[in-house]
Amino acid sequence: MSEKRFVVIDGSSMLSTCYYAVLPREIMFAKTEEEKKKHYDKILHAKDGTYTNAIFGMLKMVASLMKKQQPDHIAFVFDKTRDTFRRELYSQYKGTRGATPEPLKEQFALMERILEEVGFKVLCCNQYEADDYAGSLVLKFREQIPMVVLTKDHDYLQLVNDEYNVRAWMVQSRQEKADELYQKYYSFYGMKKEEINLPEKVFEYTSDTVLREEGVLPEQIPDLKGIQGDASDNIPGVKGVSSAAPILLREYKTVERIYDVIHEAEADKKRLKDLQDFWKNDLGITRSPYKAMTKTSEEELCGEKAARLSKTLAAIKTDIPLDFQLEDFNASSYNEDAVREWLIRLDIKETSIFGSAK
Repeated sequence: MSEKRFVVIDGSSMLSTCYYAVLPREIMFAKTEEEKKKHYDKILHAKDGTYTNAIFGMLKMVASLMKKQQPDHIAFVFDKTRDTFRRELYSQYKGTRGATPEPLKEQFALMERILEEVGFKVLCCNQYEADDYAGSLVLKFREQIPMVVLTKDHDYLQLVNDEYNVRAWMVQSRQEKADELYQKYYSFYGMKKEEINLPEKVFEYTSDTVLREEGVLPEQIPDLKGIQGDASDNIPGVKGVSSAAPILLREYKTVERIYDVIHEAEADKKRLKDLQDFWKNDLGITRSPYKAMTKTSEEELCGEKAARLSKTLAAIKTDIPLDFQLEDFNASSYNEDAVREWLIRLDIKETSIFGSAK
C-alpha cells in the first residue's frame, strides 16, 4: 500500500546509471575514447539512430515507481552544466571528471523532454545543480507532505530530517548491498521488506542510519566533506585528516566551531598542548590533525581555507526561489499513454517497460 509522499528524483544520477548499466562490452572495456567511439553503433538505439539505452532504463524505473510506490507528488531534477556558481567559487570543482559521452549527452536532452511531455515537472538551469533544486523543493514542501529524495549521490543525505519526515532512497550498486543494509537496520525490528515498499536496489536512509553509516548527523554532511573532501566532485578538503573528521564533528558539531577551538587554544602553548592531549586521550584520535588543519600555503589550497571552502561547495542550496505550489507536482498528471507513444517512436517494446499484460 502506498503512503502519502512527494518523491524528488535525481534525474542526472538516474539517467547516467542507466546509461552505464547496459553499455556494450566493447565500450566498457575500451581503453581510449577513440576506441569507445568506434563501437557507438552497438549502443541500443532506435531505427533513426537515436540512442536509447539510458532512456530505456530510466523509463522502466519510472514505470515501476509509479506502479509500485505510487507517489502522490513527483519531480525530476537535472544538472544542466558543470559551470554553476560552485565553479565560480572554485575553478577546479568537478574538474577531474571526463567529458560526458555524446550518446549520453543526447539522451539527457531527450529524457527531459519526454518526462515533461508525459506529465512531470523537470527542474534545471545553468546556475544550480540538481541537488540544489532537490534541497529547495524539500525545504519548501516538507511541512506539507513527507518528502523522499531518490538518488545514488550521498550529498543528498544532508537533506534527511526525521522531524519533517524527509528520507533518502539511496540507490545501491547491487541489490545484495541494499539487502545487507535492510538486514542490518530493519530486520532487527521484525520489519518485512515488502512492508517498506522500496524500489529495486534502494535502501531508505533516516537520520539514524545516516549517523550510523556516515558517522555524522545529516546536517553535518557538508562539514564532513569540508574536512574529508570529495574526490568525485574534486572538493579538496583537508589532506591528512580524513579519519579524525567524524570524531571532531561529533565533539564540536561544525567546521567553524573546530577552528574556533583551535584559535582559542593557539593563544597559549599549554592550552594548545592540552587540546591535542584531549583529542588523543579523550577522543581517541591517535594522530593529531592540528598541523594539517592549520597548514597555510601560497601555492596550494589547504588548512582552514580549504575546509571552509570545501564545506561551502558541499552544502546543498535550499533557497532557490520556486514559483510552484504543491499541486503543480501532483502525480495524477502522469500520462501513461504518452509514455507508450514515445516507446513506439523510439522502437522500444512496450512489454520491456510495463511487463506483459495480464
